[in-house]
Amino acid sequence: MIEYLRGELAELTPTTAIIECCGVGYETSITLNTYSALQGKKDVKIYIYEVIREDTHQLFGFCNKHERELFLLLISVSGIGGNTARTILSAFTVNELCDAIATGNEVAIKSVKGIGLKTAQRLIVDLKDKIAGIYDGTASSTATAAPANNDNIDGAVQALAMLGFPVSAANKVVQSIAKSEPEATIEQLIKLALKQL
Repeated sequence: MIEYLRGELAELTPTTAIIECCGVGYETSITLNTYSALQGKKDVKIYIYEVIREDTHQLFGFCNKHERELFLLLISVSGIGGNTARTILSAFTVNELCDAIATGNEVAIKSVKGIGLKTAQRLIVDLKDKIAGIYDGTASSTATAAPANNDNIDGAVQALAMLGFPVSAANKVVQSIAKSEPEATIEQLIKLALKQL
């Protein structure tokens, strides 16, 4: 089992990071929060969850252990796989999601693509008592302000397409958000779009 990767950040998109370690590039699927944490860095360390099956070998990367712990809790819930858990962790910060679970806010949780009411309720019931070691009791945001420009819009649409949304629908929603939130960062555009798609 790979615990973490430490190396040079070779490529970064809102959904993937390629970390070069000793001449080998490892592609990891990342959350939007990890993307924000890695931006502008050259040498990085990310914590890994490795999935090995007959048809796939996938690495999920996280900027800290709390995010990875919450990912592991999410995939332990029936009906939530790795990509759905990554989408949930892209829509919320660790504390925001823990706050939603702790307060039983099923409306916020089911606003994420692929999460229905029953899955949101099951997630809350299954994880309410398990988040104590991760949750500090306060919601926070990691986004920093930067004007929403065409690069941000294009990057947000590309990230949403990589998460499985139709490009035309993603583009329409992101353009609409960018008009009402001209100062939104790429991370904020994606988070807001995830709640509308």
